[in-house]
Amino acid sequence: MMIYVWAFVVALIITYALTPVVRHFAIRIGAIDKPDARKVHKGTIPRLGGLAIFLGYVGSVLFNVPHDHSVFGLMLGTVILVLVGIWDDIKQIEAKTKLMGQIIAAAVLVAYGIRVDFIELPFIGMIYLKFWSVPLTIFWIVGFTNIVNLIDGLDGLAAGISFIACIALAVMTLQLGQVELACIALALAGATVGFLRYNFNPAKIFMGDTGSMLLGYTLAAISVMGTVKTAAAIALVVPAIVLGLPILDTLFAIVRRKISGRPIFKPDKGHVHHRLLAQGLTQKQAVLMMYAVTAFLGGVSVIVAEVNIWVGALVVLVLFILSIFIARRLGVIANNDGIEQLAGDSDSSKHGIVGNARNVDASYDNDTTIAFERHELNEALGQHEDEHKGS
Repeated sequence: MMIYVWAFVVALIITYALTPVVRHFAIRIGAIDKPDARKVHKGTIPRLGGLAIFLGYVGSVLFNVPHDHSVFGLMLGTVILVLVGIWDDIKQIEAKTKLMGQIIAAAVLVAYGIRVDFIELPFIGMIYLKFWSVPLTIFWIVGFTNIVNLIDGLDGLAAGISFIACIALAVMTLQLGQVELACIALALAGATVGFLRYNFNPAKIFMGDTGSMLLGYTLAAISVMGTVKTAAAIALVVPAIVLGLPILDTLFAIVRRKISGRPIFKPDKGHVHHRLLAQGLTQKQAVLMMYAVTAFLGGVSVIVAEVNIWVGALVVLVLFILSIFIARRLGVIANNDGIEQLAGDSDSSKHGIVGNARNVDASYDNDTTIAFERHELNEALGQHEDEHKGS
């Protein structure tokens, strides 16, 4: 029992102690987010907070978790990804460069045997992925690496939701009998809590891409490692459920923009947090409400991990239908405000990736649906090789 407590507490203390140091360091090297007409925050805010999360998390893992082959691979991939994040938070690198860094970090996990070669489903038995194993594992990891970016739209939102996801994964791994994975999840949970003290509204520091990519990458790695060690499909289902809010928000944004005839990567004001603010909620109230939804989904994911996976699938279907109803009522799927074009394509193209999600107007018009801005996605896909990010 004490090993779990230590994993959480050590990460919390280190991150809590180092975040002010990282904040001053970020200011000195110019890794800051300056206010303008489009941004929510009023003052200059450093955006390298993910470095403190990384130091607290890794310090706890090295202190509490046995250093086997897979854990070493996870730490190596994490270091690569964090270096890419730091580079981006300081210099604003191109999307294709960042994407390549994410793929390399995911490939490190695969090279160390952290990949989904097969899963066991009830009534079906073992399913072997064969040559699909490597690309599907990399796709899964890169996707989750970016997904925390999708919820980094309000102060404290990404850190709080990631904490809840970590707790759900810790419970799931304990149910599967994976002590070391539970310690890793709890270490990350402790680091997010230590950072949240400085990131909750009004934020003194942002996690930046260093933090958001670290959180998503580790959550994905834990789920894949759980599948490797148990062949249980539920290890992949749990993070998908607990992070259902940003996943569904992304899906609804795509539908909303298709309905309005706009490019799916074009920013709008239709996201869940936008609609909650439009209903009159404050930033803190909107964040706390989204915490509550994520906690509910986390509870559902834990229950699903205990019951028959087909019962879990039915629960997920019911929740999906319910989410559609709620989204329609809020105006997330289709609304006039949500399809308003942001002022100026040229201005929009100057914004950084979602790790710097506060590049939005004072009415909280930040778009976090896709982990990369539209022009950055074009760069990553090779459609506009000569297009560079703006300052």
